Amino acid sequence: MESELKSLEKKIFLLLRLYQDTCIENNKLRRELANTLAQNEKLNEKIHIAADRLETLLLKLPNND
Repeated sequence: MESELKSLEKKIFLLLRLYQDTCIENNKLRRELANTLAQNEKLNEKIHIAADRLETLLLKLPNND
């Protein structure tokens, strides 16, 4: 009975440690995702600005019809 309790105690301790590690990893991944989404938004804004500038330049080109 004592050995079964010790075994159960070890398993519970391992489960708790794995849970804590998973929580830490999830928090890290959430931060990384938030940073990546913010960076993605900035890059999309730069793309739109560049596309607008390119369109403006193309409209200023003379037609060679």
